[in-house]
Amino acid sequence: MSAGVAVRIENVRRAFDTNVVIARMNLRIEAGEFLALLGPSGCGKSTLLRMIAGLDQPDAGTIATEPVAGRFQRAFVFQDAHLLPWRNVLDNAALPLELMGVEREERGAKARAALEKVNLAEANDRYPAQLSGGMRMRVSLARALVTEPQLLLLDEPFAALDEITRFHLDVQLRELWRERRMTVVFVTHSISEAAFLADRAVVMGKRGGNISLDRSMALPEARTNELRADPRLGLVMKMLLGAIEE
Repeated sequence: MSAGVAVRIENVRRAFDTNVVIARMNLRIEAGEFLALLGPSGCGKSTLLRMIAGLDQPDAGTIATEPVAGRFQRAFVFQDAHLLPWRNVLDNAALPLELMGVEREERGAKARAALEKVNLAEANDRYPAQLSGGMRMRVSLARALVTEPQLLLLDEPFAALDEITRFHLDVQLRELWRERRMTVVFVTHSISEAAFLADRAVVMGKRGGNISLDRSMALPEARTNELRADPRLGLVMKMLLGAIEE
């Protein structure tokens, strides 16, 4: 059984003053699905993600999870790691559990386990200023996973990283999803990243939140960096590029 939740988006509209970002959107994301959300700048990807997270509200329509996901069953990873500079790695990763009122010993154990999952067990006592960009993003990912969320939302989390670091984090994120089967919605501008990571891609049009393409991708479930040279990945990327250009 999936550990994730389904997301139902019905007749959603969102405007900022006279700028209609999403005119009317209907979309269903299945429980346990890994979905990539692509489209040109300003098409409403991040706005939609924030509404799914509950950080913003639609002007009309509904966004709901099935079953209902509570506050700490949703986790959001931003493009910037947003770590607290005065807290070490362990305490940054444990922050959501602290907000939930979990006892210090238990939250420490869970934070250590989450950091181990992202290969940062040796960095528990370091501070954000002592970390590379890739390490800071892994702490952010561990912090998101520490509550074992049913819904993981990521807004271009690896965009500012160098390509090799990004490749490693793509593989790591995919493996974490395979292990936990939470529902993942991943916003990205990168066609190659979307093709490599996701099982389904939704391409949003330039204006109004319309959907240009909604397609499942026939690629192996296990994704390693060897797949990047596979012709099958190239065909998926070609399909996504065509939808974005249209």
